[in-house]
Amino acid sequence: SPPREISAAGGRFFISFRIKSAIAGEDNRCNGGIQMDFTQTQTYFNLARSFAGECQAGMRYQLIARDATAAGLKSLADTLRTIAKNETNHARVFFELLIKHAGSRDNIRVDAGYPFHTGTIAESLAFAAADEKSEHENIYPSFARTAREEGFEDIAFKFEEVAKVEENHEIVFRYLHESVKNGTLYSAEHPLIWICGECGYMHTAKEAWKVCPLCGAKQGEVDLHLPYKGA
Repeated sequence: SPPREISAAGGRFFISFRIKSAIAGEDNRCNGGIQMDFTQTQTYFNLARSFAGECQAGMRYQLIARDATAAGLKSLADTLRTIAKNETNHARVFFELLIKHAGSRDNIRVDAGYPFHTGTIAESLAFAAADEKSEHENIYPSFARTAREEGFEDIAFKFEEVAKVEENHEIVFRYLHESVKNGTLYSAEHPLIWICGECGYMHTAKEAWKVCPLCGAKQGEVDLHLPYKGA
């Protein structure tokens, strides 16, 4: 559901959102012999914060994709929409974990700051890279440690696995930022195989064609060469 209440105070955003699903009851487990109410743990709030953050990230990347489409960079837009879909699924994972451990909640108040920056396509890609870096280096490792300390190994595992994905997102965003900024999205130092995303035409060269010689698609339809870190 969309935010029910949003107010700003001191540059921080207080977001309340309603969770409608009712597929599980509350988790009251023992930790060191003490009965724990999951809704009183820090992990409970960290899951809610993560859900909100991933939803917003997915929307921000959809907006960059919109700008890429308008600029005729279809393959870039498709890449951004795929990453946006990744973020939406991260949000789903956190939502389902929250429901599993806490049950349906009418309202959760989250005190957290979220980015609202934008700019040119290149600038937005740089912002995205910095956001992903913060998630995989600081936010999710911290949330994983807290979850493990509070006895929620399953949640700690999910935070750690999402962090690994976000690390690759940072790598991709930094590459795309540099490529768009320098005008090298469709050129390379060494010959590469360029593939038309419309008809499959392939050609090896240091630079992709301006117009596909087979189907006439523009350069923005050429599949991108993206860097990834191995598992």
